[in-house]
Amino acid sequence: MKASAAQIRAAVDKPNPATRLYLFHGPDEAGAADLAERLARALGPDVERIDLDMKAIREQPGRLADEAASLSLFGGLRYIRLLGTDESAGEAIGLLLAAERAGNPVIAIGPALKGSGKLVKLAIASPTALSHGCYVPEGIEATKLAANIAREHGVRLTGDVPQRLATACNGDRAILAREIEKLALYLDAGPDRPRDADNAALDAIGADMSDADLGDAINAVLDGRVSDIGGEMARLGDGVGIPLMRQLARRLLALAEMRIDIDKGADIDSVLEKHRIFFREKPATSRALRRWNAPQITRAVDRVRETERAIMRSGTVGEVLADAEMVAVARAAARTRS
Repeated sequence: MKASAAQIRAAVDKPNPATRLYLFHGPDEAGAADLAERLARALGPDVERIDLDMKAIREQPGRLADEAASLSLFGGLRYIRLLGTDESAGEAIGLLLAAERAGNPVIAIGPALKGSGKLVKLAIASPTALSHGCYVPEGIEATKLAANIAREHGVRLTGDVPQRLATACNGDRAILAREIEKLALYLDAGPDRPRDADNAALDAIGADMSDADLGDAINAVLDGRVSDIGGEMARLGDGVGIPLMRQLARRLLALAEMRIDIDKGADIDSVLEKHRIFFREKPATSRALRRWNAPQITRAVDRVRETERAIMRSGTVGEVLADAEMVAVARAAARTRS
């Protein structure tokens, strides 16, 4: 079944035991992660999570259905989370939906899945699955999202602060949550002690980090200028790990699209024109296209996305991961001659 935003929120907040699969597809990974966390909370504080990756599913397609039908070690509730879901999960998910019984819900998150793809169509056609497209909110929806997240933290956004936050964070839920957490800490706000956040408070935490602010650091990485990374990270300061990883991933994905055209025989200048690269960005983009090949870009995207997810998880070293990944990707670029 295809679920709207309202339907999927209601479904994860009050799970139906008959629903075997929750498929979240589309580029808003943070939005998908938020829905997954809401479902986990609704299942209870003692729920057990089983993480599977695509490698395990490709090697053993029946494992997903087996895990969904298995009992927890202590007999409690459990759910299965499948990250990086792609079309090759079709056999495993088909077996899950066709199994005689399941019992444990499966959350499959596939940022690269297309709404017109076979896997999404399979989920939509099944009465025991819910499929929802996760897309980064824009305009008024992004503004509402900022206000809603702030309200959960006891922060009342005043004036044009919701719009400023939504614009600065590009509607990204994870980044919005981090900035609002900083606002709540700065204002000593909480659900039991709400505080107003005005433009002065937003200026104090420095939430208006723009893409341009991150551009020099990203160019240093893509150029392989390892020695410049430390200075760039010091200039950016604290709290930029997630936006930096997200923007670096976007740049790499854009390079991947252009690289496809180049590998088909197109010259760099024509590719830059086709993809409408801003004239100030053309020199850096041209250098990157000469330095990076398709397999290198794919590996870098996977690493950067995993680093972003790691930063958002609790119990990690957080922002230090972003610093380390910037250096690692820059070193990979430095090993390739332009």
